[in-house]
Formats: sequence, structure tokens, C-alpha cells
Amino acid sequence: MGFIFYFLLFICGLIVGSFLNVVILRYRPKGKILEGKVIGGRSHCPFCFRILTFYELIPIFSFFIQKGLCRGCGRKISPQYPLVELLSGLIFVFVPMSLSYDLRLADYHFSFLQLSIVGCWIFIFILLLLLSAIDLRHSIIPNQINLTLGLLGLILIIISDYYDRFSLLTGSFFKNYAAIFGLRDNIWTNHLFAALLGMAFFGLIIFLSKEKAMGWGDFKLIGALGLIFGWPDILIIIFSAFIIGAIAGIIFLIGKKKRMKDAVPFGPFLAIGSTLIFFFGYQIIGGYFRLFGL
Repeated sequence: MGFIFYFLLFICGLIVGSFLNVVILRYRPKGKILEGKVIGGRSHCPFCFRILTFYELIPIFSFFIQKGLCRGCGRKISPQYPLVELLSGLIFVFVPMSLSYDLRLADYHFSFLQLSIVGCWIFIFILLLLLSAIDLRHSIIPNQINLTLGLLGLILIIISDYYDRFSLLTGSFFKNYAAIFGLRDNIWTNHLFAALLGMAFFGLIIFLSKEKAMGWGDFKLIGALGLIFGWPDILIIIFSAFIIGAIAGIIFLIGKKKRMKDAVPFGPFLAIGSTLIFFFGYQIIGGYFRLFGL
């Protein structure tokens, strides 16, 4: 697939990212669900409430053309706008690109299997981006996002099972290294075990810390990720998330952004860990074994 194809995907991703910003910035916690009217109404400046024109809503470009300022009141526009749009665009490009070899996306005649798998993974990372932003703003992961991620995990399991894409050496981002960890006989057993293992581990942390170290949104999220990634991928996702979280916590403390007793949303770290395994799982686990001469 050529440059034009990926460029069009990038533009689609920017448009989706613009929509995500609407959801993120208008979301108000109501229990742990997204409010029904979260996307209602025209876009406006959050400070002066001036309705934005179409040329002020062009993803990324409008932000830089206006130098990050509202044309009406001159207040600073949140850098979240271009960042979310850019990340969404990159998801639409690099997820299919990463899957292109495995799925043989060499031309423009895609099968139902190829479209289904690529579509599911793009949707998964778009939802991880959405929940990360909401979790950072409100320390909440909406139930609808976790539920949708879990359903996408089940869809991927059904597709992989039907098309026989799970075996001793396939069905994991660790490729042949996954055989070392076992549970490669049945995809349902493998992915359900991953979900239950993750939930049991997070549930124990929640119980022992009395919900201070982690919330139930993270508990549901790790269950959904277990269904999506399976075993042993979920193990390294958890491990990576805790390492990244610890590094971020130290940075926050040094920068005096957080105090020792302050809670830090964990959803974004799970999203980052999932991203690392999706794109670099084979390299990460291979590097680990080579480090110890295995």
C-alpha cells in the first residue's frame, strides 16, 4: 500500500481525533458513564463561548495558524486539541502498517478478515486514547469504554478462532516466544485466563489499599485488555504499565506536579503498555531473553 492510501487514513484519523476532542472536553462525570448529550451543540470557545467557524475547526492546522489562541478572546487553546488529533491520525496510519505483513495487506482488495481485524485494532486504540484523556482529566474510566473494549476483545477472539489464527507460535505479539509461557491449546482458555489473572491482581491491590492505589475502572480495563491481548501479553502490559507509572510518578514529584499521597490515573499507563506490546512486543520480550542469555 502506498503513500496516498496512508495519507488518506491519516486525514480520517485527524477527523476522528477532532471528534474525540469534543467528547473529551464536554464529558462531565455522572457516576461512571458518559452523559447522553456529551456531543450535542456546536463547537465553541470554552472561555468566551463564541461559536467557531469551519476554518477554526481544521484539525491541527487551525491551532497553529491561530498560534494556539482563540480568535475572539485571545485566551490560550489547550494543546490537547492538536495532540489528540495527531495521535488519532497516527493510530489510523501505524496500526494498519504494523498489521500489514501479518495480514498481507499488499493491495487494495481487502478480505472481510483483514478489514475486521484492522478495524477492531484501530477502534481499540482510539478508545484507549479517549479513556486516557478522560482519566487524566477526571480520574474516571467510563464504563461504556471498558465494555466496548471487552466486546472488541471477544470479536477478535471469535475471528481468530474461526480463521484458525491461534496456535503454539501464532496469536500473540510475542510470536514464537509465547510458546514458552504455555496455554496455547485454546484461544478462549488463553484470553479468559489473561482477563481473570489481570482482574484478580488488580482486585487484590484495590482490596489491600482500600481503593487508594487503584480504582475499579482500572480493574474493568485490565479485564478488557486481557480479552484483547491474551496470555502472556497481558503480563508484560501490566509490568510495563507499572514501570512507566513509577517513572511518571517520580517525574511528577520532581516537578512538584504531584505530592507523594496524590493519586495518579493508571489508565493511561495501561494504554501505553498496550501500545508498546502491540508495536514492539516481539522486540521487548526478545531483548529481555537476550539480556539474560536465554
